[in-house]
Parts: sequence; structure tokens; C-alpha cells
Amino acid sequence: MKILVTGAKGFVGKNLVCALNNLKDGKDRTRPELKIDAVYEYDIENTAAELDEYCAQADFVFNLAGVNRPEDSEEFKKGNFGFASLLLDTLKKHGNKCPVMLSSSIQATLIGRYDGEYGRSKKAGEDLFFDYAKETGAKVLVYRFPNLFGKWCKPNYNSAVATFCYNTAHDLPITINDRATELELLYIDDLIFEMCDALEGKEHRAEFDGVNTVLSESGKYCAAPITHKVTLGEIVDLLETFGAQSKTLVVPEMPENSFAKKLYSTYLSYLPKEKIAFPLKMNADARGSFTELLKTEKCGQISVNISKPGITKGEHWHNTKWEFFIVVSGRALIEERKIGTDEVLKFEVSGEKIEAVHMLPGYTHNIINLSDTEDLVTVMWANEAFNPARPDTYFEKVEK
Repeated sequence: MKILVTGAKGFVGKNLVCALNNLKDGKDRTRPELKIDAVYEYDIENTAAELDEYCAQADFVFNLAGVNRPEDSEEFKKGNFGFASLLLDTLKKHGNKCPVMLSSSIQATLIGRYDGEYGRSKKAGEDLFFDYAKETGAKVLVYRFPNLFGKWCKPNYNSAVATFCYNTAHDLPITINDRATELELLYIDDLIFEMCDALEGKEHRAEFDGVNTVLSESGKYCAAPITHKVTLGEIVDLLETFGAQSKTLVVPEMPENSFAKKLYSTYLSYLPKEKIAFPLKMNADARGSFTELLKTEKCGQISVNISKPGITKGEHWHNTKWEFFIVVSGRALIEERKIGTDEVLKFEVSGEKIEAVHMLPGYTHNIINLSDTEDLVTVMWANEAFNPARPDTYFEKVEK
């Protein structure tokens, strides 16, 4: 299969071209039935001759080319209708009836605030594609995208989320007029997944009830099935927690497929070099050091402990808190004793055979560096973040 992507250097185009090349080159093996021989990238600097060549050979066309923020409103018509017309005429010239996808916009509904030049130019492009399908019998897939977000989206252009992420990453203020304003957002990876589904003939069909997408197998339009409706206030609040992460060490709750997870990935893509690495507080003394790495809202915290040769650490117990000790470098003896008993459980572990050892509630425990020359490095996970108001930690030696 040979695929033409117009608007290949735009936000969606760059992400789609990367995904298609990963499939073509065998780096992505999740779609074994999809065989891609070539990905033709077309953008504003390409020539008419190249477009002609690509249209003659393409087995599928993604038309992502368009104009969002022109200096002259006439550019809307030229960029969103004029190029679409040229593209379809070129396909007709070669008798190429391959499937063609059009990236339109929810603004093509022309409802309320969407009734403007941009929306009308997108609607004209849609009508052109539907007429082309009737005339040639070719399959057309018209997608009305809502607001998009994700890595590589240009800030201070036409995406509020991109601008908010960029500003947060660069310690710039965010201004919003109404925290309750709701946006429907489509994440770039979900969009690209749908584009690849479309390549395999598995596109999701839809109709529109006003500005609302209604999935329907017999729908005239196409749509990515996963979007997120969130308020500006919710976006800003999440970004504030992301921006503070290097100080609090708290990673917010990010369930699978949640908006928070996708927003966090987007935010990270805007970090400047000086923020990619940040220092951690090492609580160091003659015995070694203890450093908190990451904390979570509901799943505890991760720390790293370094013990000097021959050093014993711990000698305490917890009522409710429990931990995993995982030695990643060096040799250690971990001892545990149930409070009120004499039996000592002993576990000799090393970084050469990594194991996780439970620190049981109600058992006093320690960890001993068995080496006379090397530091012992242990990753420690606790089921709750340390709370100095309720430390749940009581000194008692394992060996009486």
C-alpha cells in the first residue's frame, strides 16, 4: 500500500507520518495485516509535479492540508477548499479511485460561534468530497475534528491546551475568562489510532446532533470514538499539579485512557532543557543516604536507600504501613521479627538476583549491608506516602 499524506508537516501530519513509517519499517508490529510500501509526504513547499506523481500512485490519501490562522480570510477558501479541489481533480485525472480522508472541523456545523469564514470553508470542502464520492464512486472519509491536543502541537496558535502546557512548562501565566467553559478534546494518539483503523477499513462512522458527535454505523461522517469533555478550570488545575511535581514529587492519579494521563504526556513534551532534570533531596549521614523519588496520590511512594559497608538500617516496625525492599546493587541481609515473639526471619539478597521482600505490618525489620567495601543500594516502595503527623513508625531492634 502506498499512502499520500497532505499537510504532512502540520501537527496531525507529523504524528501520522511517524506512525505510518513505524508500521512500514516494522517498528510497530501491532497491525500485521497492514502492509505499507511507501509514505508520500506532501506539504506547501512541494511541487505540483510531486502531487501529480503521488496522486497517480497512492492507494489511500489522508488530506490534512488546510489553513487555520490566515492573514486574509480569502486564504481560508484557498487553503481549505482550493487545495481539496486540486487534489481531487488530480486523482480524477489519473482515474485513481482510492479512498480519500478529509480532515474537517466541528466548526463546519456552522452552529453558534462556529458560523464563520473558517467553518464555511471547511463545510465547502466537505461538500466537495461528498460530491466527488457520488461522481466517482470513490470512498471518502470526512472527519470533523474537535479541539486537538498532544505532542508537537504549536502553542500560541489555535490550541488552548498547547498554549496552557507550554506556559506551565515555561513558568508563564495562564489567563482564562471562565473556568466553567467546557471543551471537547481529541488526543493525538487516539486520532492516529483511528486513522490507522481507517486504513484497514475499520473507520468509525458518525452523524451530528448539532455539534455533538453521535456514532452510527450508517453515518455520513467519520469520527474518532474517544474524546474528552473537560472544563478550562480542570485543565488549569491539573497543569498546576504537573508544574509542581519536581517540588512535591507527587505524580497525580492518571488512570488508563484518562484525560489526565494524556495531558501529562502533552505537558512533558513542552519542557525546556533546564527542567528535564531536577535535583532530589538526599537525606545523608555517615551511614549513607535515603532519598524519596516519587510519591503518588493513592499508591504510596518510591525511595532509594544507600547504605555504607557494614551498616544496619531500619530497626523499626509499622502497624499498617507495609513496604517492599528490592536490593539492586550489593549484598544484604534483611531480618524481620513479629512483635512479641523471638523468631527472626532472615533473607539474604543481592543485586545479582533481584528479589522483592515484603516488610510485614507488625514485624520489626532491618537491612544490613554484608559488604566490607561496597555500598548497598535498595529501592523501597511503601504503600503510603510518609505522613509526619502520623508516621506509624516505632523503634525496636530485630535482634533482642
